[in-house]
Amino acid sequence: MKKCPYCAEDIREEAIKCRHCGEFLNKKETAKWYFRPMWIFIIFLCIGPLVLPLIIINPNFNRKRKILLSILIILASYVLWIWFSKSLSSIAEYYKQMNELF
Repeated sequence: MKKCPYCAEDIREEAIKCRHCGEFLNKKETAKWYFRPMWIFIIFLCIGPLVLPLIIINPNFNRKRKILLSILIILASYVLWIWFSKSLSSIAEYYKQMNELF
């Protein structure tokens, strides 16, 4: 006999499911929600390159994929930063012209 890890009741050694609490005993660990590619993309859209540590510690990616994703995130962040700074300078120029008119 062994103890169920969920309810601590005695169960048989070969049991797959606990008859007391109904939990399966051989459940595989599912990946954390923040390691899923969709969530990594959403987090990147929210906080940009600060998602890099999440990619580096992700157990689902091999070394080559981690390096590739890191490079892509750095390049995308750079391009978005250039685009954002050009937009800000364009807005500043527009308001400068508006102030000259009035």
